[in-house]
Amino acid sequence: MELWNTTLENSFVLIGILQESKYPGLVSVTITFLYMVAVTNNGLLLLLIAVDKRLHVPMYFLLSQLSLMDLIFTTVVSPKTFVDYIRVQSTITFSGCGVQMFLIMTFGGAEDILLAVMSYDRYVAIRHPLNYMVIMRPKVCWSMVPTTWLLASLNSLVHTIYTMHFPFCRSREISHLLCEIPPLLKLACADTTKYQLMLYTTGVAFLFIPLSVILASYTLVLTAVFLMPSKEGRQKALLTCSSHLTVVGLYYGNVLLLYILPSAYHSPVQDNIFSVFYTIVTPALNPLIYSLRNKDVLGPLKKLLGKVPSASKL
Repeated sequence: MELWNTTLENSFVLIGILQESKYPGLVSVTITFLYMVAVTNNGLLLLLIAVDKRLHVPMYFLLSQLSLMDLIFTTVVSPKTFVDYIRVQSTITFSGCGVQMFLIMTFGGAEDILLAVMSYDRYVAIRHPLNYMVIMRPKVCWSMVPTTWLLASLNSLVHTIYTMHFPFCRSREISHLLCEIPPLLKLACADTTKYQLMLYTTGVAFLFIPLSVILASYTLVLTAVFLMPSKEGRQKALLTCSSHLTVVGLYYGNVLLLYILPSAYHSPVQDNIFSVFYTIVTPALNPLIYSLRNKDVLGPLKKLLGKVPSASKL
């Protein structure tokens, strides 16, 4: 077969959830609504953390980074999905596919590491409260966040370059919502067995090392929480930790099913659903999970929203 990706002018066709749905209009409206919810919620949370001095602590600094990642993460996917529905054409250029793959892996990987950093922050806050502001001082926080971006960017850059160097001579149709590596490798007309093994190995390491940190941190945290003499302090600590663990469960549950579960155990339809969930649904839910269950966020939020009507009367 002719190698068709010898120039950057060629395009892939994304066969995602819109094409496979009986009601693509409803799916498109739902995705657009969730995107608007994600933009509003994450944007509002970022604004609150920026303007309220009481939230200028390591925990909320890290939470603001999670909101920023979620905001950009879902923006890479949702607007294009809506535009594809309007145009009735789900194509993406060869170079555009590479860029989308790089961004998805970068933001997904950065969030993966950031969740581990956030669990360490909770460990220090509960196990070493007197030294919390010393251990999690601004210099440490500002070094942790760029490290998450750097590690995720390097990992995604290597995989993106290696994946896009394969010759593609089969169908141009990618059975997926996004340009992600596993469905794209199915179109390659070269032996990708060794690379898939390497991809699986690095994926497991990239996911399970942070997950191990999270599990270890919260094992120690929960042990300390249940030994607290104060019932009020115990409830507050459990509420904060449960919010984080809910976010961890939403993110890791879908990613593990999509990337770690052998391909024989899931279908393209399931893959599309998992992708929609962790790129669109989860970014919309994360701010709600933190804000609705956290008095430190609810207070400033009500205060900010209370100023809106009064300002409009002026």
